[in-house]
Amino acid sequence: MSHADEHHHDHDGHDHDHDHGHAHGACSHDHGHDHGACSHGHAHGHHGHSHAPTDFGRAFAIGIALNTGFVAVEVGYGLTANSMALIADAGHNLSDVLSLVVAWVAARAAKRPPSDRYTYGLGAGSILAALFNAVFLLVAVGAIALEAVQRLFTPEPVGGLTMVVVAGLGILVNGATALLFRSGSQGDLNIRGAYLHMATDAAISAGVVVAGLLVLATGLAWIDPAVSLVVAALIVWGTWGLLTESSALSVAAVPAAIDPTAVRAFLAARPGVASLHDLHVWGLSTTSSALTAHLVMPAGHPGDAFLAETAEILHDRFHIEHATLQIETTADGWCRLTPDEVV
Repeated sequence: MSHADEHHHDHDGHDHDHDHGHAHGACSHDHGHDHGACSHGHAHGHHGHSHAPTDFGRAFAIGIALNTGFVAVEVGYGLTANSMALIADAGHNLSDVLSLVVAWVAARAAKRPPSDRYTYGLGAGSILAALFNAVFLLVAVGAIALEAVQRLFTPEPVGGLTMVVVAGLGILVNGATALLFRSGSQGDLNIRGAYLHMATDAAISAGVVVAGLLVLATGLAWIDPAVSLVVAALIVWGTWGLLTESSALSVAAVPAAIDPTAVRAFLAARPGVASLHDLHVWGLSTTSSALTAHLVMPAGHPGDAFLAETAEILHDRFHIEHATLQIETTADGWCRLTPDEVV
């Protein structure tokens, strides 16, 4: 096994040791599906690569504390002002407290080392957390929309000034919490779920402020539920991408940031590769991915240097952290996984 290690400083000034290109040389394995004696190369490129800061524990703790306190305040004043928009916002904030807890638990679980049973660790829990957050958010929006529609047909007087003041506080609380997760919202779907929850809450609060100002100016009670419906529609629009991407990752789809056609073309163009098959790329978590492939190389096993270099490029170009490559020396179709449609 060849290891190329390096020591460097990341963006926040901390030192990290990273292993590069863990290449396991050729070994003969007998497969239960009658592959016979096959030469396998397991190439693992572990750079500790991440698009986001490694720990959001403090952000989760602050966000949960702020939103729990604000929910209590908003429910009390929502009942006092008889504002459907405020109560709906409080319900949504309460759902966000739960979503933050789920995302935090998943983020912590993802840091646990692999075990004999969970050989990839518990990183996939972050995918489930992102999916849960998306579904839970849409369910909460459905409840808000239902109540708002009922209020449209039977408008009730609301306290516009209370709506403006309390919702203004909500903008500050939710906006500040969203900013805590903003830096990780692009590189981690789980953190993105937390960020979207808090950002949409800030948008809801802004909508409530607008509704309160309009109620104060016109005295029209139906403005309150009407604004709630508009905000609900905006939340659905903003959450749909999170729902579709987390759903895809939960069934082992190729992560959206990776182009499988480009990966296939890269492997096919590697020196000595005549063809390839049984190529799979999937997400291990919301931040890491894996690849397996069979490479047909008639000249024989290329050695550890080839595997290490291939793993390095897969990591650097496609952000694939775990690559396992099986080397086959004949192209006569003996491997039962040769057809692409075979799983």
